[in-house]
Amino acid sequence: MSDLRSLPSVDHILSSNTAQEWVDEFGRPLTIAAIRYVMDEIRSKHVNGDPIPGIDIIDRRITDTLLSWAAPSLVPTINATGVILHTNLGRAPLSSAAIQAAQKVAGSYSNLEYDLARGRRGSRLVHAEKSLQQLTGAEAAVVVNNNASAVMLALSALARRRGVVISRTQLVEIGGGFRVPEVMKQSGARLIEVGTTNRVHLRDYQAALEDKPAAFLRAHRSNFQIVGFTSEPDLVEIVSIAHQADIPFIDDLGSGSLLDTAQFGLVHEPTVQESLHAGVDLVCFSGDKLLGGPQAGIILGRADLVDKIKKHPLARAVRSDKLCLASLSATLMHYLKDEAVKEIPIWRMISVNTKELELRIQDWKNSLGHGQVITGESTIGGGSLPGETLPTFLLALSPRSPTRFLERLRSGNLAVIGRIQEDQVVFDARTVLPFQDHDLLIAIQQAFL
Repeated sequence: MSDLRSLPSVDHILSSNTAQEWVDEFGRPLTIAAIRYVMDEIRSKHVNGDPIPGIDIIDRRITDTLLSWAAPSLVPTINATGVILHTNLGRAPLSSAAIQAAQKVAGSYSNLEYDLARGRRGSRLVHAEKSLQQLTGAEAAVVVNNNASAVMLALSALARRRGVVISRTQLVEIGGGFRVPEVMKQSGARLIEVGTTNRVHLRDYQAALEDKPAAFLRAHRSNFQIVGFTSEPDLVEIVSIAHQADIPFIDDLGSGSLLDTAQFGLVHEPTVQESLHAGVDLVCFSGDKLLGGPQAGIILGRADLVDKIKKHPLARAVRSDKLCLASLSATLMHYLKDEAVKEIPIWRMISVNTKELELRIQDWKNSLGHGQVITGESTIGGGSLPGETLPTFLLALSPRSPTRFLERLRSGNLAVIGRIQEDQVVFDARTVLPFQDHDLLIAIQQAFL
């Protein structure tokens, strides 16, 4: 234990020129905390037999600690996996216009809740509502922080302590273990399950009216498929039963596409406009999936129902902030200007010509001087269009250890996420943003060193 006498004091370390550099870069409180942390760690390890390190090693450990503490945990990455809406990688990247819109309101004050025309307090709920009305024909709309909140808020406002009819074919689990039945129960609504796990009939919905439900709900199966001996009534038919009993119908679309995915060689994904045309009273969907905007939950439909939702106490708890509303409004403008496919990154990825992808991958190979250009498949991801793929081209590399190679790519200055396919590391150009090509190639080269 006498070796501890050689350990410098916190004050002694603080008096050094190196410590002054730490203070200038990281601030005095964080510097002192890092010094104490490292010294405590050294004492603890010394008790177990480790020698007391020299001052150079101590300084290096303190520097590493400060760098680790100051480094942001949320950082940009290069998504070379071919999964367009990669939930773990933040789903949809924003368009340039959406980013600029968020920057503008982030760097100054804004009229978030101020009516400029009248010179008095306004409502944040008006932002993005007009665009949503114009795009879909809905009477009214409200934006919250995500789609799970949207569904829970709608049910809380319209069906608390009352029954909500939903088919057993739609009791889905979404990402992170969150389940639609649990979200519904959290709202205070009581589930009235109809049908079986693979088949439901109109008579099942008709029979459910005996429980005097407050609403009908459809949860779109956006992340899996039911195949084989299955049947479900048409949406229009179910809506008709609800309306005959003067009961509102809520459609949880999940991805909430505004474009017909069939035009890009994919299976048709139900659109928001189609739900409203079928007579649905409220539609709930995400902002950061097939819409291609920021994380948000959007509720639109009948004005009287949306107004009731806006006034519910839970609406304040799940409301969107100014950055979301600004970037969402800019994203919606792309649709209004008929430029979504050109300007919104995920739609550019979905619609890109495979020849363009092949040429890009060939350029990567030529720049690296090795690798193979092979065919492959991209997926939509994000709980959208399950089982659907798009043809693509991949750059395939054969490092000695694919797993360790991917680890080195993830630990670089700009993390690169690829995948292993048949013992090769492959990179899909479809999901690599054009301005990231140079950084990707540098990261690959460094990973081989």
